Amino acid sequence: MPYLLKTEPTTYSFDDLLRDGETTWDGISNPQALLNLRNMHKGDQLVIYHSSVGKVAVGTAEVVSVDPADPKKPIVRIKPLGPLARQKSLAEMREAPVFHDSLLFRQFRLSVVPLTEQQYAWLTAD
Repeated sequence: MPYLLKTEPTTYSFDDLLRDGETTWDGISNPQALLNLRNMHKGDQLVIYHSSVGKVAVGTAEVVSVDPADPKKPIVRIKPLGPLARQKSLAEMREAPVFHDSLLFRQFRLSVVPLTEQQYAWLTAD
């Protein structure tokens, strides 16, 4: 299942992920976001979204591993795949019919959002 991961680019940007090559996705406290993190599997596709500054989907990544040993704080490792050919803004997402029922717009503060395959395809298309 694909997911959208929100990050503050002033704290940890997609460029930081590209530089690091791999990272643990942590700092999540929202119970629903933690549940979404726990539901991830190795190989799941991710879209990295810069919130606050930019409000734009910037790149893709992949889940490398999930260690569910601590159910309250699963350890999810991700690696970057690459920048999007064309970044997609929040305004564009809001207008796209494929996002009509998305949690992205029903739970604005959710930092880990499940995506449908169609939403992932739309975000990663040129």
